[in-house]
Amino acid sequence: MSAPIDRDSVVEDEAPASDRITAYDERHYVTYLRLLDASAEDADWKEVARIVLRRDPDAEELRTYRCWQSHLARAEWMTKNGYKQMLRGATANKG
Repeated sequence: MSAPIDRDSVVEDEAPASDRITAYDERHYVTYLRLLDASAEDADWKEVARIVLRRDPDAEELRTYRCWQSHLARAEWMTKNGYKQMLRGATANKG
């Protein structure tokens, strides 16, 4: 059973660094998609951090940047590796 997707889930300072999809990832699918969309549009990272991650880059620029960078990297990992695990799980659940 996967974790429910929370469209307003609070993000940690860093995204997981696992080679498997985690419960944290499952809760943040929407966050990852929003980050990928913003990246594709070349949106300013500070604006994205404010809107998507709900972080204040003016108050904590380095911490916020690391948070944004970590979550964007995880979102990109999901497009290259994580989605395969999602598909295998969906196929297994059809059984």
